[in-house]
Amino acid sequence: MAATGSPRLLLATEHTEQDQGAERLAFDLARRAGAPLAAVLPVAFNAEFESAAPELAARADAEVASRRLALEAAAGGAGVELDLAVRRGAELYAEIVEEARERASDCIVIRHRGKRSLLANLLMGEMVAKVVAHAPCSVLVVPREAALWRRGVLLGLDPQQPDLTALGRALGLAGDFAVPLHVVSVAPHAHAQARSDAERVLQHALAQAATSRPGVPTGGEVRVGTVHAELIAAAGAQGADLLVIGRHGGGAIARAWIGGVAQKVIGLATCPVLVHVPPSSTTQR
Repeated sequence: MAATGSPRLLLATEHTEQDQGAERLAFDLARRAGAPLAAVLPVAFNAEFESAAPELAARADAEVASRRLALEAAAGGAGVELDLAVRRGAELYAEIVEEARERASDCIVIRHRGKRSLLANLLMGEMVAKVVAHAPCSVLVVPREAALWRRGVLLGLDPQQPDLTALGRALGLAGDFAVPLHVVSVAPHAHAQARSDAERVLQHALAQAATSRPGVPTGGEVRVGTVHAELIAAAGAQGADLLVIGRHGGGAIARAWIGGVAQKVIGLATCPVLVHVPPSSTTQR
């Protein structure tokens, strides 16, 4: 998603009120890159319904056509050339994932859906959670009111499975937007070994950042506690308006992790959250 790299973005949207933030941010990124924006409008398809209720099916098709025209008009008004595909299927998330795979997308931009709740799993829609878990590329989840980051990027690193490719992505995003990067490594408890592991990962990341992108102001800290809560607290303390986290592995592993840390971070964050997926990562549909 670097402004200088013409990234292959894919906007996934149903063009509802909940999609406004994702659409606005994707349009802004496309303008910065000076490139057309790929988009997918997923539509639920049920062959049994189509044949049993043709009048209702025709009405649904008209609604899809209306949304498509409105989305194309919104992109045109934002000065963005839109390459839009409408995909029909039983599972909306699967259509989005397949579109990203076919286009070899670098990043899917999608809405963050839901209202605040005591249960983080209620803060992210099921479709969005499945896209994040199965995507063949990184996923940028955007709250409705969010905008491009202008204050800072925060990267959360897992001391047990640090993904330093996420560090490279975070550095690029911070550098392209001329904002600082803050790296946080969270020890799950105060035991000496846990703190030592977190400190070791942090120092290695900071040293690598200083070597690879010396022009990006980079700092960091070790925090102790519940991972998602500490990352959210750190973002608030630093004033960061983009949070970057990694997705571990693929298949069942990724889905299990999405059910934990990532889902809670996405659900509770008020800023965009980029779930970084390494280029070599594979997922099962």
